[in-house]
Amino acid sequence: MQKLTQFTIESLDYYVYILIDPRVNKPFYVGKGHGNRVNQHLLGALETELDEIDKINTIHDIQKANIEVEYLILRHGLTEKEALEVESAMIDFIGINNLTNIIAGHYASERGLMTLQDIIVKYQSEDAEFDEPALLININKMYHYNISPEDLYDATRKHWIVSKERVDTIRIVCSVYAGIIREVYVPKAWFDSPANIGRSYFEGKIAPTQLRNKYLYKSVTKYWKKGSQNPIKYVGL
Repeated sequence: MQKLTQFTIESLDYYVYILIDPRVNKPFYVGKGHGNRVNQHLLGALETELDEIDKINTIHDIQKANIEVEYLILRHGLTEKEALEVESAMIDFIGINNLTNIIAGHYASERGLMTLQDIIVKYQSEDAEFDEPALLININKMYHYNISPEDLYDATRKHWIVSKERVDTIRIVCSVYAGIIREVYVPKAWFDSPANIGRSYFEGKIAPTQLRNKYLYKSVTKYWKKGSQNPIKYVGL
């Protein structure tokens, strides 16, 4: 680990860095830094952040092999806003599944990596109009492009704070990312989550083709007011 002088720290301003696993010569973490942030991983200052346990474990495994984590400073001399954008773009490029980062980068859901079809869906989607009771579930932090059908279903079905009385009337559950319906499910039953007191999950299947096509890739942004933190919305009731 190389110590940074105060002059270097001040010269760097905000920066984006990549942690490399020298055993396989591949990146395993992308971060935004300021000051001596880049060295804090090895200093152990982040070990109490249990939500970053995969990153910490990777660092420990590298150290146990008697080698050092490699660092790359991708860009420096940035404003904080610029650093957030570069960090987000790099996470998108490498792929969140190939990193120990726990969430996608800043504004990833609004302006992140998209295919041309994704762009068309985002900006040209019609508003969904519901003729049956539906539950909309916003899974933004768990969604990533090229997500498998199995992972999408798993991210959508658990674990949520819902009204037992209301979900019993629900005919469809819509998985929502960035204000667009990504999949439609028919729930068979709801259950209490054994490890998440007060939360529930459902078992179900993908909706029949006619019902699925009615809502897939339609916009539901009108159901979330700006700043709303609740990932659950009941509609068509």
